[in-house]
Amino acid sequence: MEKKNEQNQKINIELDEKVAEGTYSNLAIINHSVSEFVIDFISVMPGSPKNKVKSRIIITPQHAKKLAKALNDNINRFEKNFGSIKDYDNPKFQLNFGPTGKA
Repeated sequence: MEKKNEQNQKINIELDEKVAEGTYSNLAIINHSVSEFVIDFISVMPGSPKNKVKSRIIITPQHAKKLAKALNDNINRFEKNFGSIKDYDNPKFQLNFGPTGKA
């Protein structure tokens, strides 16, 4: 019986054309439970009364932590190459989820 080392395993990843196009998002809303993190990506357009969630990603807490670290590492590398990213204040709008009117 051959024992495999997990660190040496290769993962093949396919990226189809539609997914490769990507989806624009300028707002992400993150919620969590004990077992998962839910990230909703939204494209908010000025003057538009209704904006829809474009994509929802559900991940484990462990993957959420890895994602946060990877994103932070990438931001640090970006800023090292291109300079500091300006942190704008949040736009002044109220989030409204469906008929309840509660965010």
